[in-house]
Amino acid sequence: MKRLLVVLAAAIAFAGCKTSYTWTSDVPARLRTVCVPNFRNESDVTELGVLAAVQTLREFQREGTFKLAGPDDAAVEVQGIVKSARASFTGGDKKTSNRLSAFSYTMVAEVSVVDRVNGRVLVDNKMYQASTAFMSGQDENQTSQRDASGRLAEDLARQIVDDVLAVQW
Repeated sequence: MKRLLVVLAAAIAFAGCKTSYTWTSDVPARLRTVCVPNFRNESDVTELGVLAAVQTLREFQREGTFKLAGPDDAAVEVQGIVKSARASFTGGDKKTSNRLSAFSYTMVAEVSVVDRVNGRVLVDNKMYQASTAFMSGQDENQTSQRDASGRLAEDLARQIVDDVLAVQW
């Protein structure tokens, strides 16, 4: 009898959870294709607009709700402008022979997301700030900053995809 009550209680609890929680996305199936053209780059960092677009596509692919599509076939389009990117010295260790320095690296981008099927702007010129940090020796600052640009673009991409998934469809 006790066993039956436990099973019955579990079934009722599961049924209640099933009606209030879902493992699927709120994005309608007909809107689950996305394209991300290269972001316009107004910063001084070469190729940062291309890198931001590529990382955004990768993040959409990793998350899995959207399928990547070409500009003519996508229901949703992400448009971006990299406004600025700046590395700022935050400290260093003068005791070591290679004189490592620490830098904070930030990027500001303006992004819009357009529902091309319904002609609706889902995210309107939202300003995003992405950040990361990197260490550099005396002769490798450009290489270290270029490597950190990928992490910077990943941070931006996660923010964009999170916002697109949070849209009220």
